[in-house]
Amino acid sequence: MSADAVVVGSGPNGLVAAVLLARAGLRVTLLEAAGRFGGGLGSAELTLPGRVHDIGATVMAMALASPAFRTLGLKGVEFAHPPVPAAHPLDDRPAVLVHRDVRRTARGLGRDGPAWLASAGMVARGGLPLAELLLKPLGPWRIAPLPGRGSGRTAPVESVFGTAPAGEAACGAASGDVLAMGALPVSAFVRAAAFGAMAALPATTFARTAFRTVQARALLAGMAAHSMLDLRSPLTAGYGLMLASLAHLVGWPLVRGGSQVLADALVSELRALGGEAVTGHRVRRLAEVRAPVVVLDVTPRQFLAMAGDLLPARYRRRLARYRHGPGAFKMDWALDGPVPWRDPAVAGAGTVHLGGTLEEIALSEAETAAGRHSPRPYVLLVQPYAADPARGGHTLWAYCHVPHGSSVDMSDAIETQIERYAPGFRDRVLARHAMGPAELEAADANLVGGDISGGLASLGQFLRRPVWSPAPWRTPLPGVFLCSSATPPGPGVHGMGGWQAARLALRRR
Repeated sequence: MSADAVVVGSGPNGLVAAVLLARAGLRVTLLEAAGRFGGGLGSAELTLPGRVHDIGATVMAMALASPAFRTLGLKGVEFAHPPVPAAHPLDDRPAVLVHRDVRRTARGLGRDGPAWLASAGMVARGGLPLAELLLKPLGPWRIAPLPGRGSGRTAPVESVFGTAPAGEAACGAASGDVLAMGALPVSAFVRAAAFGAMAALPATTFARTAFRTVQARALLAGMAAHSMLDLRSPLTAGYGLMLASLAHLVGWPLVRGGSQVLADALVSELRALGGEAVTGHRVRRLAEVRAPVVVLDVTPRQFLAMAGDLLPARYRRRLARYRHGPGAFKMDWALDGPVPWRDPAVAGAGTVHLGGTLEEIALSEAETAAGRHSPRPYVLLVQPYAADPARGGHTLWAYCHVPHGSSVDMSDAIETQIERYAPGFRDRVLARHAMGPAELEAADANLVGGDISGGLASLGQFLRRPVWSPAPWRTPLPGVFLCSSATPPGPGVHGMGGWQAARLALRRR
């Protein structure tokens, strides 16, 4: 097949780029080195036959909030919401619960309820326009006319992966522009400025300044620790508040049947548009790919190896300075029943943050950032059965953070943390499966050293991802674009790196 565009790598960003380019009328070929499509979107029977486990991403809040996925308007993917998006157990008091209803969550935080409404609640009230602005930190943006002069609209959340309610059109459908997004109200920029003032702070500073209770501070720490940074670092408050606000805005759902369903739906859409998708095809040299447009869902390190001396020396040096962050040690379990949580309210949560108080979680993340293994690590756990019983029984996964490229087995440390809040957990285990940084990288080459964030999410690399540029998805090579999570807005299943790369590629034609 003679292609107008070749996309290398089929993670969420690569898949989104391929579909958008095909919808624009280009003949697209998608090349994936692994034996399946999806990258971090994947499912497999890791423990027992019939038990479906997600290999990487499971919770899909960013997919529902993403303007890229709203543009796609995919059909045939069903999301399953747990009764409670997230829970944070504590040793000596009831667990903190994050509900879809922000006011219900605030009531559970007692005297810190008003502060929660003024922080995470404020971000959630910004709605999808604010989410779009935060997921497009470098633009482009369109500002809606002031009220009374027209309005910009985006697709409702309910229509992202299915038929829109009567009277609602999928975003971009009216104009026929495959990359069209709604205009943003001025209020989104005002809220973004207010969010930025909070977001720039370290999570430890913000938690101690904004909240007075152990519960609220612990809740913010559990959210912020998703960043895989020392919680004394700038921006960690922002990562925590953004994730918490998404729980209120769109929920923290799972893909029914496993994350692989979403990847397969994107590949099916590409093929329906006449595109070609190939697995088992590793691109080692850029010269192997001949097309006017090449979009690479790869790490800066891989791009350097592919392009070599084709790249200008200065750009090569800048890419070589790109830093990867800590790794993850992931475990999956097949259980003979639900986790026996000490606090029964945790049973309904899709995601559970284990690690105790703000001080405990901050210490654990500081140890990891310093290259040490925490004896009591922060553990991020997901109970798929709370939302999706169609995975063959009670499956569970969790991971903790470890130094980059660590070879230390953290199985016992993770299970000990679970037992801390769920005595008797080990008695429920029928089978277990562990993946350290080396195994994660073997499953997905973009997870360098087990880094599931695609690169250190520090302040420096927030502004320089992978290099400082107003359009970092464009490379110095004509027609060649980067779209992995090493480009803005960074990690997560949002597809925005792919959307940006496709936008620039189509603008060039």
